[in-house]
Formats: sequence, C-alpha cells, structure tokens
Amino acid sequence: MPQRPASPLEVPDVVPIFPLTGALLLPYSHRPLNIFEPRYIEMVDFALSTDRLIGLIQPEDASEESPAGQVPLHKVGCLGRLTHFEESGDGRYFIILEGVTRFRIQKDLDRGTPYRLAEISAEGFAADFVRNDGEEAVDRARFVKMMRDYAEFASIDLNWEEIERTGTADLVNFCAMVSPYGPAEKQVLLEAQTLNDRAETLIAMTEYEMAGGGKGAVPLN
Repeated sequence: MPQRPASPLEVPDVVPIFPLTGALLLPYSHRPLNIFEPRYIEMVDFALSTDRLIGLIQPEDASEESPAGQVPLHKVGCLGRLTHFEESGDGRYFIILEGVTRFRIQKDLDRGTPYRLAEISAEGFAADFVRNDGEEAVDRARFVKMMRDYAEFASIDLNWEEIERTGTADLVNFCAMVSPYGPAEKQVLLEAQTLNDRAETLIAMTEYEMAGGGKGAVPLN
C-alpha cells in the first residue's frame, strides 16, 4: 500500500478532487463517506489503483451538496488518504479518508475524466505533517470547558474519559469536524492559520450559538 506523504515535497502535483459542501476534513482526522455517484466511484477506483489520495474541497456555492461540472471551488481543501473501503453489492463504496494536509488549488485540469483533477500545492502547510503542532498554545482547560458547556446546552452525552486521553490537536480538530455549523463556518475552521486559531474560532462560534439559544448564523468576523 502506498505510504502517507510525510512532507509537502511528497504530495503529488495532481490529485482527483471531490467537491462536497459542508464536509470538513483536517490532518490526522478521519471522515467516512458513502460513494454512490458513478463519477466518484470511478474516482475511488483511480485512487485505489494509484496513491490512494483524494482532495476534499468545498464548492463556493453551498446550494448543492456535490455539484457537477467545473463550478468554482474554494481555494483551500484537505488531502485525504483512503485508509479503508468496503464495496457493497450494488457497486457503491463506503470509504474512510484520513486527513493528510491542507492544500491550495493551483489549476483545474481537463483530462477527460468524469471526476475533477487539479494541480495542487501543500506549500505553506508544513505544520500539518506534525500531529501535535501548536498544542502548547491552546488553552486546553478553556477548550474542554466549552465542550462541557455545549454538551449541557445541546443535551449531548460525551465520553469524558476518552476525551481526557485524547491529544489536544486531535481533540480540537475532531470538534471542528463534528461541529454543527454551516459550510462557511467549516471553511473558516479549515483555513485557520494555527491550531490555536482554530480552537479560539470554534470557542467563539459555540459561545455565540449558546448566547443566541441556538438560533441565527454564526458571525465570521
């Protein structure tokens, strides 16, 4: 099986692109996906036969979950490594992507495939290859308090023993991925420059939601 890229220099220049609204993937996190459209089944087949890498990225227009054609995309997405797949009897796939690194789209490519291909660069995201990068800057106690307050607010049961065993970077990124916010907020969390920026942004979003009783959009500036 091809190995996970260990630095920006090992990230391929060209990858298949999966535009998916509201889907956030972050380094070292995992996202399950059900694949049923023929173009994306072919995309998975291609990934399985090559380096198992797929770029997950949001379209700019959030009105469609997975738009067809060369619709405009956000510039930043996350490269995922296909670590698990199951094939159903009707030809569908259930896959799990493990986040590798964020990337920027350099250029859309037209090579006659039903799925999109793009030239990408992971330059500027070297910290994504270090699992615990930036943990020391995060106020973990404050972040966990936010989790406790939100769990009470939303009547969610959390496994606090498991949370205590989870590293700070993994905890922040997991919470960002499962947070109940919309595509625009997810993109802000993805593009946060540092782990602490992502933690503080998520705290601010959550505090705003709780202050408003769970109603209304979260302000992004």
